[in-house]
Amino acid sequence: MASATGIPDSISNLDERYGEEEPLLGRAGDASQQEGKSLYYNLFIGTAVIAQAGIILLTASVWASVLLSDLILFSAHPLLNSAGLLFLTQGILILQPTHTATQKKQGTIAHALINNFAADALVAGLVVIEVNKFAHNGTHFESPHAILGLITYILLAIQAFVGATAYFTPRLYGGVDQAKSLYKYHRMSGYVVLTVMLATVCAATQTDFNKNMLHIKLWAILISSILVLVGVIPRIKKQKLGLTGPKASGAFGQ
Repeated sequence: MASATGIPDSISNLDERYGEEEPLLGRAGDASQQEGKSLYYNLFIGTAVIAQAGIILLTASVWASVLLSDLILFSAHPLLNSAGLLFLTQGILILQPTHTATQKKQGTIAHALINNFAADALVAGLVVIEVNKFAHNGTHFESPHAILGLITYILLAIQAFVGATAYFTPRLYGGVDQAKSLYKYHRMSGYVVLTVMLATVCAATQTDFNKNMLHIKLWAILISSILVLVGVIPRIKKQKLGLTGPKASGAFGQ
């Protein structure tokens, strides 16, 4: 039945139930964690399955190309960095659908833990490439891939520092309320970092090493990257970015 406003009761009740949880595409609740459901369901809610298909295809393309080639020290660089990107994507997907205070707290902890695994893989990947460069007297930060990679690592370091300190040590920012004011910027920059990381992988396909040794196809990485973004972006909550409606509160959410 319709309410006095002309909106069907089912939709009105859904909006009340999920409050701030209207995604960029779809209705309130379309990408929200249901009460009593495990956090792990968040990895597949709504368009997350598209993002999962994209990131799995991307990681599989990289790993297959590397493992089917002669393995050298450098081989660990694309393996570790693609694994780091895989973990980072999971960290975003698991947190996005949370909307209650309890869900947000649990989601933020899971987000931080998964991102720790991502950081370990990415730092290891950086160490490998730098050791390889110095061992062969290679040039640094000349190719578009290398420059984008440097930008990515800088952005990730800032993102990780602000995210961790704002949530776990808010006194660094003058208190909880001041730290919470940074949440929406952390969310926004997180999506920017994800996009830059995907662009960095695309640029890697144009390096001499890939063209001569790995033969990872640009079109395959482009399609995979688009799938990741198509799966992630529609689940973004407008209110959590301060685009409309009441301010989001509690833990980070996405």
